[in-house]
Amino acid sequence: MPRFFFDRDPRLVAPELLGKVLLRRWRGKLLAGRIVELEAYLGAEDPAAHSAAGQTARNAVLFGPPGHAYVYFIYGNHWCLNVSCMKTGDAGCLLFRALEPLAGLPEMARMRGIELPSAAAGDVPHRTLRMLTTGPGRLCQALAITRPRDNGKDLTKPSSGLWMADDGFVPSSIRTTSRIGITKAAEQPLRYVIAGNPFVSKQSF
Repeated sequence: MPRFFFDRDPRLVAPELLGKVLLRRWRGKLLAGRIVELEAYLGAEDPAAHSAAGQTARNAVLFGPPGHAYVYFIYGNHWCLNVSCMKTGDAGCLLFRALEPLAGLPEMARMRGIELPSAAAGDVPHRTLRMLTTGPGRLCQALAITRPRDNGKDLTKPSSGLWMADDGFVPSSIRTTSRIGITKAAEQPLRYVIAGNPFVSKQSF
């Protein structure tokens, strides 16, 4: 995905980013998941955004060029991945909330501590697949995303080892809902999902 794609208001980027693919090159393996759920955060005007209080050492990536990874720690045990949007100096971003796993499932499962059935056992149950990358903390664990390793990485370049691509998929329907898992400004319709996709974290519509 080119940098100019992210050089816009996250409310414009989000519906177009749904359906694209997030890829991770990890120890010689390619891991991939389709982006099915995002939340927009709008910078200084958004009380729920990390950038609401201004630029700090922790959130500096959000104020830098668009298309970079902002990774933070939450609840004492989960990493969350965001991509910076808007021009340098403005701090909009999108939080990745869920992926539909596409490639590298055995590696994802291993990093999530989940046992997948053998090939002889047939298809992996849907409930098991949901445990891989449904939810911001799970998807980061499945793709080995951490702040020390990935904060500030250029998500527009495959050479970074963590990037996004367009494989031509176009969602048939996109819905917006209020944001979830936060208390400030949660009522704003800034959560974007592929309607009907079973890997969306919460079917609240």
